[in-house]
Amino acid sequence: MKMLVIGPSWVGDMMMSQSLYRTIKAIEPAADIDVMAPAWCRPLLDRMPEVSRALPMPLGHGALELGERRRLGISLRASHYQRAFVLPNSFKSALVPFFANIPQRTGWRGEMRYGLLNDLRVLDKQAFPLMVQRYVALAYEAGKIKSATDLPEPLLWPQLRVTESEIAAISAQFSLPASRPIIGFCPGAEFGPAKRWPHYHYAALAQKLIAEGYQVILFGSAKDHPAGEDIRLSLTEQAQPLCMNLAGKTSLDQAVVLIAACHAVVSNDSGLMHVAAALNKPLVALYGPSSPDFTPPLSQHAKVIRLITGYHKVRKGDAEQGYHQSLIDIQPDQVYHELSQLLVAEEER
Repeated sequence: MKMLVIGPSWVGDMMMSQSLYRTIKAIEPAADIDVMAPAWCRPLLDRMPEVSRALPMPLGHGALELGERRRLGISLRASHYQRAFVLPNSFKSALVPFFANIPQRTGWRGEMRYGLLNDLRVLDKQAFPLMVQRYVALAYEAGKIKSATDLPEPLLWPQLRVTESEIAAISAQFSLPASRPIIGFCPGAEFGPAKRWPHYHYAALAQKLIAEGYQVILFGSAKDHPAGEDIRLSLTEQAQPLCMNLAGKTSLDQAVVLIAACHAVVSNDSGLMHVAAALNKPLVALYGPSSPDFTPPLSQHAKVIRLITGYHKVRKGDAEQGYHQSLIDIQPDQVYHELSQLLVAEEER
């Protein structure tokens, strides 16, 4: 069966959507799954063996452009898709499968999508507390999965594919010292400084790790580069050469392979945190006002540190540089302790 998925527009959500693709293939091994998503998603989709093709969504996030969506849908009719899954909850995200005349169009009820979706599910948020559970439930017939407890265990968590030859090539490309194992830091956060562990805490942890024989690589987008420099420049002059700030200096695909080269990762709640989880890296995930109760790292090798409960919708904290007090209160020694335990467990695996 040919299937089209209208995918999410954020790194973390895209990573979690792989659980749906893996579940579809487990139910129907012959399923041919194409995913339509922003073009930047392609490096992630290309590393998901369940996805046959990554189709670029040419329309910007938030743009209705009804005529363009109609033309795009009509252009897909020749592909003869038999089923569509619409993962975003917006009205506009359901238009392309409708205009493509795909017979079965599945998704959760969102912004007035009656008619656009003909396999419309009503979401009980309490019954499906995790985003990944909501994605996976769509793979089953309507009415079969009434709550997360009905889902087969274990859930098929995201797993990105990276080869050893790719890791060797990227290590040579960036001249990474083979004598020092890598700890990756992901110090950025999409929605503002309130989700960031303070740079001075990252620096204190990096200083300790470098003294123990590790090298540190900082990952992120171009807008995360200044935060990375705050970390690097807080180190001693002797340690700075062993802390490489690659935020904004790699493609997404290069970042994925470099994270695969890491011995472990320390990350804020971010899209790259979900990438590290999908690569099965030992991972310490640091949460503040955002909550792991909805989008935790999906890995048996992850440890979440959070000192508060509930969800707090803030983008800038009250402390200096917009940090949130709950993240300031997470001390480097606590993160180091959890990281050390994960590294020991990794050696024993």
